[in-house]
Formats: sequence, C-alpha cells, structure tokens
Amino acid sequence: MPRLAVIGFPVAHSRSPAMQSAALAALGLDDWSYEAIEVAPADFAARVGEMAAAGFAGANVTIPHKEAALALAGVPSDAAREIGAANTLVFGGAEIGPDGGPDAEGGIAAENTDAGGLLAALPSTPLDARALVLGAGGAARAAIWALVGEGARVDVWNRTAARAEALCADLGGKAVAAPAQAEYDLIVNTTSVGLGGEDPFEELPLDAAGFVPGQLVVDMVYGEGSAALLGAAGAAGATVIDGLEILVQQGALSLRIWTGLEPPLDVMRTAARG
Repeated sequence: MPRLAVIGFPVAHSRSPAMQSAALAALGLDDWSYEAIEVAPADFAARVGEMAAAGFAGANVTIPHKEAALALAGVPSDAAREIGAANTLVFGGAEIGPDGGPDAEGGIAAENTDAGGLLAALPSTPLDARALVLGAGGAARAAIWALVGEGARVDVWNRTAARAEALCADLGGKAVAAPAQAEYDLIVNTTSVGLGGEDPFEELPLDAAGFVPGQLVVDMVYGEGSAALLGAAGAAGATVIDGLEILVQQGALSLRIWTGLEPPLDVMRTAARG
C-alpha cells in the first residue's frame, strides 16, 4: 500500500491527514494512506531515511523541517533549490505523475509547493503590488521567492533583523524594521505566531486597527491567533485568505506530484475545514 505522511514538530494540529485522505478516497486510490508523523529536529534526518526504506511514496514537510528537508534531497527541483526549502518529498520507487514532478531515481526528491500554493490562492497577480512578508523561515522563503518572481515589491520583517537581511540577500526584497502597515497592498504572515493561540498583535509588527480597506491579508498558518489576525483585517475591509486555503492549494500540488491525478479541490476544502 502506498503510504504518504506529513512530518512536523508539532504536527497533531495538522489538517493534512483529513484533507489528503479525503482526496485519495475521492480519486479512488483506496489502497493509499496518509498519516501524521511528529519528529523533533534532531531526529528528522533519521526518520526520513526510515520512511524511504519503509515504502513511503512521499511526504509533506511542515514547521520546522522545510530547510532540513531540502538538505536531505538528492534531487531537488529548481524551485526548491532557489527557495532554499522544501515542503514535499518524493521517495525512490514512487510512481510519479506525468506533469513534471521530480524524479526520485531511487533516492529522495524535493519540491516546494508553498510558493505555487500561495500564488494559486491569490485572487489576482501580485505584479507591482507592495507586499510585506512576516517571518524568515521556510514558508517565508517560498513567499518571497514567489512574490518577487511575480513582480511584487517585497519588504521582509523578522524579529531577528539579521535573518531578514540574509533572506533578502538570497532572494530579493528589502528588510524592514518597522513596516508601515497601512501602506501595503498585500501582507503575508509566514511565522508560526497563532499556531498555539498566541496574540498576533503582541508578537508581530501589526496593529489590530491598522488595516485598511482594499488590502489583501494572508496567513499561511492556521490557529486561534490566525483567526484574530484575519478577523481584524476583515473588519477593516481587507480581503483575507486563511492558512487552510493555503494548505489546500499547496497540498493539491503535492498530491498531483505523487499521483499524477487532478486533485479534487472542493473535497479537500471541505475536509480541511471539517
């Protein structure tokens, strides 16, 4: 039976197993399975090696393992290599779809679907938009790469300023210490703030009353804090996209890589929000 999984730390909150299991069933892939595997950073490389040997076809990778996932891969895609992080692994011997997914060739291949998932979730092109990306981890790398590539003017904030500066040196954009919230067309939170119910307005350089109509606000994580962030933005007249929609879009791209089949987006949305 082909096996798939999401690997993270923590991972119990993940909606990926429900979402991907529903998609596999809708596609008639009843012999496939999808599970959640919690792995601490110190054990990540060994656990991935065990999965490859145990017959897993592939895996999604979430916080905090995305950069480590790329380092393990013998066959990274161009996008994953340029971004410097991977969220989708394909193990050798897996049957890869015909639409350009990475070829593991007996080893581990890596792709980044966070970038494509973010762009697919946006209602229009970010060309020439003034964008603010919050964070400096693997999801931030994907967001910056995607937005810069589409012609957005990207500022990057991180609590540790040196990390934002290093990120911009790699991928483009400009590091900022005190972003002017109301001046951005697009704000993307890629940090883990909100995942555990933290108050985003205590942890991020945003004010609940600082959003303006016409802005687009995206949170790439989901949790109680995310609801507070997007609730304030929506109340101010901003358009909001939550982490579950990002999950659906990037997960659909991963599923297409593993199976070669067209993902059932509506089924995935329903399961993710269930």
